[in-house]
Amino acid sequence: MGLIREPKEINFNTRSKPWTEIELKDFRKIMNALKTKAKRNYLGKKKLVKV
Repeated sequence: MGLIREPKEINFNTRSKPWTEIELKDFRKIMNALKTKAKRNYLGKKKLVKV
């Protein structure tokens, strides 16, 4: 795989505005929900062992 070169007349740098406290709170809430869901799925699959 090769590197992508940036043409001289085009600037690929982007700047996003900082998140507000409400957006950050919502993002953290979603991420925690996804982590706990993934953890439950992982632990649930690990316990299923047939002998």
